[in-house]
Amino acid sequence: MSLQDKYQELISQANSAGVTNLQVREQDNVLYIDGEATAEVKDQLWSTYEKLDPEMRSADVVMNIAVADGGGGEQVYEVKSGDSLSKIAKNYPGVSWKDIFEANKDQIKDPNLIYPGQKLKIPG
Repeated sequence: MSLQDKYQELISQANSAGVTNLQVREQDNVLYIDGEATAEVKDQLWSTYEKLDPEMRSADVVMNIAVADGGGGEQVYEVKSGDSLSKIAKNYPGVSWKDIFEANKDQIKDPNLIYPGQKLKIPG
């Protein structure tokens, strides 16, 4: 079974979710998935990958999905269970948890209290 068969669901999702410049290639028993997508699509792809390969034990996928700039430089992130501002900030190079806190002072009073489902502005 090829890796493309094993991860067909992931590849299909990348296609249907509108990942731009999508490139899928197999090399030395590793499947490389490259492209550009919104942060939300990138998170969905990682969730699918975790479902197909729990704890990522196979180590046979390299996903290089760049986060596309939405044009305005600001993105929206939906908080998931287990998130913290610093964990979210790690997904956005050059953005600190303080930047996210400052951009969302209208809805976050305490940086340690964020809730699943909250939509946070990520400054560009």
